[in-house]
Amino acid sequence: METGLILVVGMLYAAAIYSMLRRSTVRLALGLVLLGSATNLALFTTNKVTRSLPPLLPKGGAPVGPLADPVPQSFILTAIVINFGMLALLLVLVHLAERTVGSDEMKHLNTEVPPPSAPGE
Repeated sequence: METGLILVVGMLYAAAIYSMLRRSTVRLALGLVLLGSATNLALFTTNKVTRSLPPLLPKGGAPVGPLADPVPQSFILTAIVINFGMLALLLVLVHLAERTVGSDEMKHLNTEVPPPSAPGE
């Protein structure tokens, strides 16, 4: 089970890097989403995928069997929220850049701002 998940993580990382190397801002955003998903799956896989009970103790206080570790689950949940916020900000920036420049190609985005011309020129 873990070997299959490791292969999927590797494929997601490869697809993310390939997508981020393209010259389109939309593909850059897609690559960042894939990168976040691959990282979440990698965190999930390092926790050793097993069928365990939820990390809740009964009223007696003693666990009755193996319990799931809640720390990686909380890390993944936090990473999902951060990834969603980053994606929302990135999509707004991509939309504004496409609306301003008229294209989503990276080569059309000029980072140099021309100096303002004097009123008498």
